[in-house]
Amino acid sequence: MKKLIIVESPTKARTIENFLGDDYTVIASKGHIRDLPKSSFGIKVEDKKFVPEYRVSRDHSKVVKEIKELSKKSDEVYIATDEDREGEAIGYHIAKAIGEDPNKIPRIVFHEITKKAIDHSLKNPRTIDIDSVNAQQARRLLDRIVGYRLSPLISSKIQKGLSAGRVQSAALKLVVDREREIKAFKPQEYWSIDGIFEKSVESILVEYEGSKIEKMTITNADEANAIKEKLQNQSFKVGKIEKKQRKTSPNPPFMTSTLQQSASSMLGFSPRKTMMLAQTLYEGVNTDKGVMGVITYMRTDSLNIAEEAIEAARSKIAEFGKEYLPAKPKYYKSKSKGAQEAHEAIRPTNLDFTPQIAKQYLKSDELKLYTLIYNRFLASQMNEAIFESQSIIFESESSKFKATGRKLIFDGFYRVYGSSDKDKLLPELKEGQEVELSTLEANQHFTEPPSRYSEASLIKKLESLEIGRPSTYAPTISILTARNYIEIEKKQLIPTEIAFKVIELLEEHFSNIVDSSFTSQMEEKLDEIAAGKEDWQKVLWEFYVPFMKDIEEGKKNIKSQKVAIPTGESCPKCGSELVKRRGRYGEFIACSAFPKCKYTQNIGGEEGSKEKSAPQTVEGVKCPECGSDIVERKSRRGKFYGCSAYPKCRFISTYQPVDKRCPECGYMMASRTYRKKDIFECIKCKHREDA
Repeated sequence: MKKLIIVESPTKARTIENFLGDDYTVIASKGHIRDLPKSSFGIKVEDKKFVPEYRVSRDHSKVVKEIKELSKKSDEVYIATDEDREGEAIGYHIAKAIGEDPNKIPRIVFHEITKKAIDHSLKNPRTIDIDSVNAQQARRLLDRIVGYRLSPLISSKIQKGLSAGRVQSAALKLVVDREREIKAFKPQEYWSIDGIFEKSVESILVEYEGSKIEKMTITNADEANAIKEKLQNQSFKVGKIEKKQRKTSPNPPFMTSTLQQSASSMLGFSPRKTMMLAQTLYEGVNTDKGVMGVITYMRTDSLNIAEEAIEAARSKIAEFGKEYLPAKPKYYKSKSKGAQEAHEAIRPTNLDFTPQIAKQYLKSDELKLYTLIYNRFLASQMNEAIFESQSIIFESESSKFKATGRKLIFDGFYRVYGSSDKDKLLPELKEGQEVELSTLEANQHFTEPPSRYSEASLIKKLESLEIGRPSTYAPTISILTARNYIEIEKKQLIPTEIAFKVIELLEEHFSNIVDSSFTSQMEEKLDEIAAGKEDWQKVLWEFYVPFMKDIEEGKKNIKSQKVAIPTGESCPKCGSELVKRRGRYGEFIACSAFPKCKYTQNIGGEEGSKEKSAPQTVEGVKCPECGSDIVERKSRRGKFYGCSAYPKCRFISTYQPVDKRCPECGYMMASRTYRKKDIFECIKCKHREDA
């Protein structure tokens, strides 16, 4: 009896085939086989109904033909796409493409790609969840409506090539608003009085002449120096000594957002890279037991854990000692309203596949991410760490200084991580004991503006506001970067000038598109569609009518913001005045008679540059391939460095080359930041050394 299983990914197909016998054929659709057309709107709107015009793309025509032929030769056909809305929709379109009824074709799902999970799913098939398909379809059509109707309007009013999106624009507003806060911030001066007592105990003034000293109490040098002068010659003794025990609980296992945040802050991985690595770990890696998925599904907002996985974790923890094992298992619940609790958190599929063993089979970055997931899951089921917090008050006739410290009493879940925060121990002193003040300083400080978002902190904010879902975080940041709305420097997201213009226009004329609460409410409606509580056509129509009204009003009422500065020179082609414009690649010169006359030149005077300004030469650095100058260039993906002799010489570097040779291979080195540290790295062999 021949059986066909259809999945999305070729890697996933190979892994599943590894567990099944000769009766089974596993084929990959390679993602969505049907989608809205790229070259047109692709949605018919009639009688308050939306009819999507799905097409099989040219890239997928061959695989669709192959799936059809295999399905005809098979006695049973199973859809085994991922268990989320996207996977449900892919399965629906596969069924449609091969002529099967989506309501009848067997659908199998699993959180992990292991033999046990696959066998269980084959014994317990279900049908495609049409409500989830409709939720995905509603999201897809919403994004197409916004993209195809709003993006051209923005491009016509501000600059060609711009775009807007339901989640993308709400996320961009957060970045722009934070930059506005930073620009409006006015630092305030404040002072602290810091003392060092005998045995090098650091302390800070917390009370003076009966009044508490808080952060902004002392606001100028005169006040600070007056206090310092008065305290300098006073005698001190130990006042109150306090010791308290404090428990620190482990974090829950990872879900998509927290995995992306931790991988960014601890490993320096972008959200996109994290998800690519996680996809590989989920779909299958070569081990001594064959190809197998080593983590559960990586797009999830659930913190549920299967009982058998909890029991396996508890057995592993018991190996450390009974003191590390809680009396009862720990259960966690997601704070997200729309969390799909039927899913699981991200965890290892086999705890015996430890990071030490995995080292033989995984690439370096795969191992780093797997270790992060493995340790986090195991730690989540362990006992709390116990610290002793310590504080000592040093008193004089008019002041009190406070010193704090802490000591690890029981490492608990830190045992898994192999290290804990360093102890800051205070010396053993007795209340009433006289002590010597060895150093007294008045130190000036200034309040600091809020920090810019990093990729990790923006994802955390999006999650807290319930903007987007696990599958959208990484693509959203990638789109903002690709559209040149943000630049990433030292892990900080910096909005460009064009981002401010776009957000200002949207705030004035399409406020709901950048309103985080509106975007969050739309996510809730999509969740309700998936739960069968809302009609997807009704939700779309309620959005579509007022939105299209705003579009039509915008076409008439929004004034063009395209900036054209007269140069006082004439166009050599038609005689009209030349003007300076700003494009996506910087400033350029163009004819004011555009589009009738399409003459352009760069700021340096070269004709035909369109929007690109002249590349800037990197001083003192020559190309390692041909000896020509190195120049700084810009592309859709951001800044990079290349040879000025291009296209004859194709040398390129994403980091800034420096006039320094690698001691290992002799090639050129580049300057970059690695784990919050400035380093030099060889462009060829990746040898690193401190800058």
